[in-house]
Amino acid sequence: MRSEFSAVRITRRLGDPPRKRGSYSGETCPDLFELTDGNFAVIGTDATADLDPLLPPDAGRADYERIVVITRDTLIRAKKDIPDA
Repeated sequence: MRSEFSAVRITRRLGDPPRKRGSYSGETCPDLFELTDGNFAVIGTDATADLDPLLPPDAGRADYERIVVITRDTLIRAKKDIPDA
């Protein structure tokens, strides 16, 4: 665990749990979580190698950051739990 996240905890899941979205194998479980520091954590498929060269010119990614993909259904179901501000 990176030291900057050692005190952070998961506050809640945003959206429905994977099983409610039809994932029963434990291998296809994109997920979104709100953290105690107000940030969000995402479980998704690492697509950094494929998508990094396609980023628009005004987008950047640090070496320690990854581009992850989640299903549309995961984000739509989480929308109701994402704060407006």
